[in-house]
Formats: sequence, C-alpha cells, structure tokens
Amino acid sequence: MTFLEEILAQKAVEVAEMPLEQVAEKRKTYSFYDFLKENTEQMQLIAEVKRASPSKGEINMDVNPVAQAKSYEAAGAGMISVLTDPIFFKGSIEDLREVAKNVAIPVLCKDFIISEKQLIRARNAGATVVLLIISALTEDELGLLFKQASALDLEVLVEVHDRDELALAQKIGAKLIGVNNRNLHTFEVDIAVSEMVASDFSTEACFISESGFKTADDVKRVSKEFNAVLVGEALMREKTPQKAAESLKVKR
Repeated sequence: MTFLEEILAQKAVEVAEMPLEQVAEKRKTYSFYDFLKENTEQMQLIAEVKRASPSKGEINMDVNPVAQAKSYEAAGAGMISVLTDPIFFKGSIEDLREVAKNVAIPVLCKDFIISEKQLIRARNAGATVVLLIISALTEDELGLLFKQASALDLEVLVEVHDRDELALAQKIGAKLIGVNNRNLHTFEVDIAVSEMVASDFSTEACFISESGFKTADDVKRVSKEFNAVLVGEALMREKTPQKAAESLKVKR
C-alpha cells in the first residue's frame, strides 16, 4: 500500500472506535480567512506542531506542544496547526486541546478526517479550523464533510495536490485552499507543485502552500500567488523556533 492507503486503513479502525461526542461550546478566536484577507502585505504563517512523520520518522518527540505553539504565536503566526494522528505522526487530540487552551489565535486540527465524529471532537478540543484532504476522500464524502464542518461553524482548509483537485475545491466553494507540495502516496515533496497549480486559481479563496519550506527564499517562490505557507518539520527541528518562524514571514 502507499503511505496514504496505509494511513486511511488505520484511520478507519481508529474512527470506528471513537465515541460520538456531544457538541460543546466553540472556542472563540478570529476567522482565519478574514485574517488573511486583511493582512496581505506579507506572507502569513501556519506553524505546525508535529512530532514525527511516516517518511522522516521521529522529528521532535520531546517537544512541549504548548511551549512550541506559544513560540509560534510570539513570532506572529496567524494560526497553529496541530497533528492529532497518533500512529503515523505521534500526535494526539490532547496536544491540540492543550495548545488551544494556551494560545489566542486559530488552531487547525491536522488529521486525515473521514467522519463527522472527528469534526466534533476537533471543535470540542478547541480547533476552529479543520483539514479535509481531497486525495483521501471521494467527491461525495468531501461534499458531506464540508457541509457538516460548516454546520459546526468550523472553517475548512481543503487540501489539493493537482489541478483536478483544485477544480473540485473551487467548485464546492472552499474559502481556504491548501496546495500540498507533498505527494501523500509517495511523500515526495516539491514546491513546484504549488507553482504549477497556482495558474488555475480562479476564486476569491485564500490559498496556502503546504510542505517543503525551510528558508525565506523558499517562501518567496510562492509569495505572489499564495497568502500563507504551512511549515512543520523545518520549525520543529529548530532550537529557536520563534526566530525561525519570524524569518519566514516575507513580504508579498
């Protein structure tokens, strides 16, 4: 199986055992879409708390998620992304819950979401934005989860990897569209994916380029077409994450 197929097989097992929570009060923070629309003078940053990955193995297993997130917030990140997958990324919903309690900015639940149960759990843990990955869903599943997330008053970052997936994201009216430079089947990364897909942008969505960013020069490559970048591994390996995060907020 590819990385994605293996992850989704395990995710189905995890979700089957997951309880359906009652919807609790939503955490209060600003709209990430509005934030991007109002702050266009420089590239904005989604900074990620990520302990490990299937392709790289352990990245920073000893991280204090709250301290890491507060460093990102101090650096001016517009949103914190928290990996909650326990098997392949060594994250947890508790990581997200603790981060959400200790920062004021939006928190993204980064996981392979295939069920409304995960959406409710994410909202109850303090996420105000959730990720839906087109590569991991059928068109019907995407449409249903997008509606369910919207009904829960969650913002949705719809992730694409090619022009066909971008067309689908734009068709359903996604306001936040992420272009993942990582192929989820092979986990190979190439920022050129964003450069290629950007030529087909045709809506008022805000666009985020995800994966592969290490330096300000990397970010500059996509600064014309994109509103923000999502960076995980590079920041997780830094001894001074605040300084590293600040360096990635280049002018557009």
